[in-house]
Amino acid sequence: MAYFNTTIKDLISERIGRNTFLPAIQREYVWNPAQVEKLFDSIMCGYPISSFLFWKIREEKKKDWTSYEFIKDFDQEKPHNKEANLDGVNQDIYLVLDGQQRITSINIALRGSYRFCYRKWRTTRLYLNLLWDKGDDNPEEMTYQFLFKEDETPLQRTDYPQLWYRVGDILNYDDAEDAKDSIENQLNAFDEEAKKKARKMISKLFSVVNVSQNINYYEEKSDDYDKVLEIFIRTNTGGQKLEYSDILLSTATAKWRNLNAREEINEFTDEINKIGTGYNFGKDFVMKGAMYLTENLPIQYKLSSFTKKNLECIEDHWDETKDAIANSIKLVSRYGFTDKNLVARLVLLPVAQYLRGKNKGYLTSSNLKDVEDQNNIQKWIIMMLLKGVLGSATDNKLNSMRPVVKLATDYFPYVELCRELKIEMTFNDMEIENMLNYSYGTKYSYLILSLLYPGRDWKDKKYNEDHIYPQNEFKIKNLRAKGYDDATIEKYQACYNSILNLELLDDSENKSKNAKPFDSWLKDRDANFKERHHIPEMNDYSLDYFLDFIKKRKALLTKQIKEFILQ
Repeated sequence: MAYFNTTIKDLISERIGRNTFLPAIQREYVWNPAQVEKLFDSIMCGYPISSFLFWKIREEKKKDWTSYEFIKDFDQEKPHNKEANLDGVNQDIYLVLDGQQRITSINIALRGSYRFCYRKWRTTRLYLNLLWDKGDDNPEEMTYQFLFKEDETPLQRTDYPQLWYRVGDILNYDDAEDAKDSIENQLNAFDEEAKKKARKMISKLFSVVNVSQNINYYEEKSDDYDKVLEIFIRTNTGGQKLEYSDILLSTATAKWRNLNAREEINEFTDEINKIGTGYNFGKDFVMKGAMYLTENLPIQYKLSSFTKKNLECIEDHWDETKDAIANSIKLVSRYGFTDKNLVARLVLLPVAQYLRGKNKGYLTSSNLKDVEDQNNIQKWIIMMLLKGVLGSATDNKLNSMRPVVKLATDYFPYVELCRELKIEMTFNDMEIENMLNYSYGTKYSYLILSLLYPGRDWKDKKYNEDHIYPQNEFKIKNLRAKGYDDATIEKYQACYNSILNLELLDDSENKSKNAKPFDSWLKDRDANFKERHHIPEMNDYSLDYFLDFIKKRKALLTKQIKEFILQ
């Protein structure tokens, strides 16, 4: 390999977007603003930022490979790279095999912006405080103060001098003196020492960006894609962690014959994340699903699994795989499984495998057999999630479930799956005790409450976790105002926020209840309300009898949960 060096300015201004692009095997940009700030601190300090590896492709072969543009304006909502148009590129091109994250960060910092959400959506650019003095108090701090900001306005509530300079402006000058002259008007408000510091900082920035040849890179000229893919995998095992799903995606991009794996998988991941109230599935889930749902393929992420034959097999079944995964998510979304409470995503894969064999009308079917079947899927998922079955040895468990689901055609085999996984189809006393202690709004609370409503019509209906006795009544000051002693207050506080004082109400019920005391609100409920929500029979439902209510309701809930799977 040949070895070269160049300046940051030449790399960004003369190469990126002109003759240097990204190969399709590259993963997407994943750095956060703090990482970019730290990179520029290292550059200003003169620290090495490691070498880069470019793949040189002759002009006549440039269209043999799909290439992508470097991101200039990064948007967390739309993070995907655009495919490069090489029609006007009449020269050899270079594809970056190693260094994409660093080069993209430099490109964003000098030529573009970074849009992210912190309390609100912000479009920011990289700035440098020309008056920063690190001091010696904290050697862990960065030497220079780089920061992504919306503009040059000084930060509030700080006790140090500030003069923020947009880092990308340094590209506008061919001479350090011109760069220093550009800030003279802004220096009028500062003393001579501050002016000297700012000019020195500008000069330093100009030097590291425009003069120093601190970009070192190697060139690989091979036309052998398999060799290049091997180099890519080897060189990307350090730095930002390269997941096996990244390797599989890169390899699929190289091996698929008709489809662009990168675009297909990114677009599909975006698509399923828009289902229902929204999810946050990653390509790791999609790639694992593709391996699981492609018959006779190994599920484990091993390089030896990513053969040409296996990857082509995934491509051949890709449309079928997409439909199955999407349908599984649509189904569970309609049952109230959200991004928050779907705590083990891989539980969907056996469901997707089963749905692959169902007709298109199954999800919306009102046929009694189909409705019961889908209720059993719901029960099985709840059971799997609450028991934490997929918490370890996941691949082995998925492997064992595959043949069980394959044999099932008329019904979802939740009994057989439980037997195969050696899990009890009910909850023991200790499990139930732990479940009833879960608090309002936690990742398991909705799942646990779902156990209490086996006959409910869940599809496309929104249910809210609600405190039976309103939580406002349990504020310490309110309890003391009612005359309760400290011992009673402690007991009330210990259980008011637990499952024992929670129910699931639909939107209209929840809004009508608001913060009404339970005893007065209960008077207006229908005759079946108590039975539906497992409310114990009591002569008095005022707050004075709250602990009696908790004791009696615990017995009802324990009985219901024990009977859940057997119904």
